[in-house]
Amino acid sequence: METKAGDPGAFAQFDLDRVDSPAFVVDAAKLRANCQILAEVRDAAEIKMLSALKAFSMWSSAPIIGEYLDGVCTSGLWEARLASEFYDGEISTYCAAYKPDELEEVARLSDHVIFNSPGQLERAALILENARAAGQDFDVGLRINPKHATGEVPRYDPSSPGSRLGFPIDQLTPEIMAQVDGIHFHNLCEQDFEPLHATWDKVFDAIEPWFGQLKWINMGGGHHITRADYQREELIEFLRDAKEDTGAEIYLEPGEAVALDAGILVGTILDTGFNGLPVAVADVSATCHMPDVIEAPYRPAMLGGSRDEATPAVRIGGPSCLAGDVIGDYRIPGGAEVGKRFAFLDQAHYSMVKTNTFNGVPLPSIWLWDSESDALDCVKRFGYEEFRNRLS
Repeated sequence: METKAGDPGAFAQFDLDRVDSPAFVVDAAKLRANCQILAEVRDAAEIKMLSALKAFSMWSSAPIIGEYLDGVCTSGLWEARLASEFYDGEISTYCAAYKPDELEEVARLSDHVIFNSPGQLERAALILENARAAGQDFDVGLRINPKHATGEVPRYDPSSPGSRLGFPIDQLTPEIMAQVDGIHFHNLCEQDFEPLHATWDKVFDAIEPWFGQLKWINMGGGHHITRADYQREELIEFLRDAKEDTGAEIYLEPGEAVALDAGILVGTILDTGFNGLPVAVADVSATCHMPDVIEAPYRPAMLGGSRDEATPAVRIGGPSCLAGDVIGDYRIPGGAEVGKRFAFLDQAHYSMVKTNTFNGVPLPSIWLWDSESDALDCVKRFGYEEFRNRLS
């Protein structure tokens, strides 16, 4: 899988020695530019636009998100707490399965509480009834599975066969639909407009009998709206039509699109060698800092990476003991020398939220840079305590 982002933008001029290694660096100006595009689509289509915290939860940038978007979507109690502490606007919460002892607080924090199945919703009925009796005001939604696979990678496709995500649309009944205020579906991953349109064709037929009854329809995330070649005009027309056809408020909840090309992961070459080909060990780890590199798998783009075949490619791996902790083969300008700084592009979303401390590999520090003013602030440095405190 090749990343569809990787535009260096202002990072082409950024001095990597200004920050720690390893380090995530997020450009506030690029975040604002992405959010501005999303807000323009929102306004033109007359819909609601939420930011998906599962993809990008850097809460120090929450004021930027709140300036442009209508709120956030969360994936459970802890993200809902984070949203209530730091983010403005609506909170829409969906979880594949809620624990009963968490649901009361989720309902208190959220404007929309979205369930994965009618069975979960039925078991939660008393909790929701008591929450409303206590004065909580929230809508109840159901996530549906369109059963229409569109993704390149089955692992990331919610409609892949046997998926646990969402209630199959061919099993909807009037009794089920009478229990919900809105419908949610999320069927995309790093995709253009056409897969959304094709998904909607399937969903439309399944839920058309309840148009006029549904208060809102949430079309999820995975929309690469801020990518330069995304078909935004077609999307706007589609969303306006969907709102008119259904009589419902339409929501989108992009995550990657908020932080697309807005962050880099800076690393340093620690050692080099040769084992049939040049190899290098860096302080950046696929396993610990970019797990999607292995899980997808995909190859992240390198800032300033050379395409000159005269420059030898070097296989870069992390410092962990895992043999498969390999990021990929790259041609580093000037060669892979010990102490050499480098950076991978488009790492603000997902990479940052998926980091872990396996093997005691240190977590990257987090920096906020504004490419317009050149202001640079260290938001967070992680120490040994973060590793120790996660263990017993």
